[in-house]
Amino acid sequence: MKVIFIKDLKGQGKKGEIKDVKDGYGMNFLIKNGYAVQATETSVKRLAQDNQEQDELELKELIGAKTLKDKLEKVKLVFPVKTGSEMKVFGSISNKNIASELKKHGFDIDKKKIILKNPLSTIGNHTVTIELHKQVKALIEVNLVVESKV
Repeated sequence: MKVIFIKDLKGQGKKGEIKDVKDGYGMNFLIKNGYAVQATETSVKRLAQDNQEQDELELKELIGAKTLKDKLEKVKLVFPVKTGSEMKVFGSISNKNIASELKKHGFDIDKKKIILKNPLSTIGNHTVTIELHKQVKALIEVNLVVESKV
């Protein structure tokens, strides 16, 4: 019997995959537990239509990510930080700080997409990577400056 997987099942198949399985296993386990549907002419057409819609959605996301990348790379973030003797920074700038500063500039970026190996803790310019899409990464400039004492 041929089945179309509608959920990933470790060691058996991935969502959207068509596989030939034994009748009993297909009916009594895969279909009964909602992991697959029987591969009929209608369900195969539906799978092709769903795959096409998914591809179109993926393309729109990719184009949107590229547009956002162009806008983001024009932004330069400046963080005034407190320093002690020998210009050591108190604390550090994390991806959460960068995300909130980007929000002030009109960009709603999830902090998990901001990639920092270590929080920024030195005065000067830093390049930070933001993963907007699997294929699109933006590089923004973050500058840590000494907070002026008034």
